Amino acid sequence: MSDLLSLFGWTFLPNLVTGWVQSFYYSVTIRAGSPRPMPGTPRYAEHHRRIHILVVTVYLLYTIYEAHYELVVRGSNFYGDLGVSPDASEREIKSRFRRLAALYHPDKVVTGPGQQSQEEVNSYFVHLKTAVDTLTDPVRRFAYERFGVDAVAWAGPNGNGKGGCKTHRDFVMRGAQMLLSYYGFAAAVLYGLGLLGYLRWGRYERWLVLASMFVWEAHTVMSPGRPAVFEHFLNPLLHWVTGVMGRYYLPFQAVALMRKVSVTVYIAISQIGPLLTADTSSGQLVAGARGGDQEELLKQGLERLEIVSRGLDQDTLRLVELEMAPFAGDQEALSSMRGKVKEWLVQNTIKNDPMVRDALGRGLQRRRVDAPAGARGTK
Repeated sequence: MSDLLSLFGWTFLPNLVTGWVQSFYYSVTIRAGSPRPMPGTPRYAEHHRRIHILVVTVYLLYTIYEAHYELVVRGSNFYGDLGVSPDASEREIKSRFRRLAALYHPDKVVTGPGQQSQEEVNSYFVHLKTAVDTLTDPVRRFAYERFGVDAVAWAGPNGNGKGGCKTHRDFVMRGAQMLLSYYGFAAAVLYGLGLLGYLRWGRYERWLVLASMFVWEAHTVMSPGRPAVFEHFLNPLLHWVTGVMGRYYLPFQAVALMRKVSVTVYIAISQIGPLLTADTSSGQLVAGARGGDQEELLKQGLERLEIVSRGLDQDTLRLVELEMAPFAGDQEALSSMRGKVKEWLVQNTIKNDPMVRDALGRGLQRRRVDAPAGARGTK
């Protein structure tokens, strides 16, 4: 549902907010009584282009923060639920669980009206027990860090393998199948949108990004330890930015974040990219006019010129037929008219020819200045 709302937001919000921001910008920067740039003018179009780029950039940053908030701040993981760090040993995890069991065991929690229900208490304790069982098993801990709660279902109840996975290889192969399915579907969607005429901007770069994401995620899933990018860059950066201890990305959380970010970044770039090279000199946003494909632009111009010329030919033919209508049925008049029109066209064409006009001009220049009226020649 959140993905659909995000797509809806990317479709309508940037254009809507751009209009509001542009109106507010004019009300602040232009004094009362002074004329504002009107729609259809180059200045208005240029302001609209810049504000639209700013709005899309701000919305992109917001969606990235929202994805981070949903995964790390609002979301949870087994380490956070137990209150231990990702580097905690098996002994530390079991010790922490014993302290939590003393507080949250169903036999020790008071239930009743105004309190938690027995079902909620039982569910929470089962969740803690699943967390400690998963993190104290090296194989299941490895799988959980890379695939999240899906790995719990793959292992089956109590890790008995009824879900089909027992070893590292089983989990990796199961994850690789999901990985191939996801990126295969993504590639099919990109190809289909390209065939339908969408996603024109960055038509080659998007495949490079998709391939890079696939390689990075495959490395994350198959790496025997936690990838160094998390340990030495991402998690320290998160702690430095937020200033809150205990917030970190597990590999499966980082993969989910990168998937969301890659989609939103591509949508944002597909909207910003054409605006970066848009021409506003005509008062309209003409995408790709700055340093774009000149051959394509020339082809489009010639096609428009051909359409205009065909229209002019049809209009001329209708006008000629309209002028000749009074002579319909009079073959002698039509023949005389055709001859005169032909003579006029020939003379008009000759007189308007640049070489003929140049020759007449040179002849007039050589004519004697003091020649009497009616004299012929240049001597």
